Amino acid sequence: MSLDLTLHASGPANAESLSPAMAEAHRQLEICNACRYCEGFCSVFPAMMRQKVFTSGDLNHMANLCHNCRGCYYSCQYTPPHEFALNIPAALAEVRQESWESFIRPRALGRAFQERGFAIALLVMIATGALLWFAMNATANPASQFYQQMAHNLMVAIFAPAFILPLLVIAFGVSDYWRKTGGTWPCMADLKDAFGSVARMRNLAGGHGEGCNFEKKDRYSNARRYAHQAVLYGFLLCFLATSSGTLMHYALGWAAPYGLFSPPKMFGISGGILLVLGSIEMIRLKLKADPALGAQRVWRGEFAFIALLGLTAATGLALYAATGTSLVRPLLALHLGAVLTLFLMMPFTKMVHGFFRLSALIIEAQKRRAKAGN
Repeated sequence: MSLDLTLHASGPANAESLSPAMAEAHRQLEICNACRYCEGFCSVFPAMMRQKVFTSGDLNHMANLCHNCRGCYYSCQYTPPHEFALNIPAALAEVRQESWESFIRPRALGRAFQERGFAIALLVMIATGALLWFAMNATANPASQFYQQMAHNLMVAIFAPAFILPLLVIAFGVSDYWRKTGGTWPCMADLKDAFGSVARMRNLAGGHGEGCNFEKKDRYSNARRYAHQAVLYGFLLCFLATSSGTLMHYALGWAAPYGLFSPPKMFGISGGILLVLGSIEMIRLKLKADPALGAQRVWRGEFAFIALLGLTAATGLALYAATGTSLVRPLLALHLGAVLTLFLMMPFTKMVHGFFRLSALIIEAQKRRAKAGN
């Protein structure tokens, strides 16, 4: 199959000014829209085919729909050394990263983490861990239980703002993104479609259901899909552990420590194991993948985020295993420092992609429903 197109990079036909990353994505998507060979691969291509000219809002929307599975790249006849030089995964990854940095403020902090993520995460974790160490009860037995080291109310006073305030920063950013990309008030069908896609990682299964091409190039694999599911469900289980412990403490008057077969422990241990395994697998796959098919400038920041996520879970499991030993106090400081760092840096790490991608999937469900109604 051949395609007779004039190669250009002048941007969209309208007068809207685009950043260099958006202009390059626009050029490539125009060529894709003429070819349409990859139309069944993921949610990006149906979204692309609804129109011929793309605004910055359209480009942001498609970039956040992209899961970087790379199937389109390995199936494309216009990748380098062809003169069109298509690299849709990298082009959309650059726009996607640019969108997070533009909608989440302060923008400079997001860029800094992506460029020096390991150093920033380590410094914040050491600083917060040291502060928490000093906040612990120095008179308590180093081997005593969790809340004997630090009072429950003090822990809530520290961690509640550290969790809520970053969520507010993300909420304002997602709200701006929602307006920019044409989102409206969702109905139950839109939410069901989007959450179902996330639960099954549908866009990492490929149009054929055999997986994506992230780490095996022209061969299909479900490894990345399963690693993402392990991290997602592990995180949700850890969140359930914290939520159930809060409910038991305040609503039922059941104070910690909790037994092995209590909801906080069962959810926390299973979630921690899934998070550790999923993080290790994601790092392994990322080391095997071609960095040229992603946003190369944020490669280190992505590794730093995955490592921080895995470390948070691993220190939590180690803390539980060390119950009754003198390691409780140092492990508690290390674990709480990792958790606090994860919370504080949440808007500026790749963790924010979950909020934007879910929003993109909801908006895409709305757009499909609107088109079907016309």
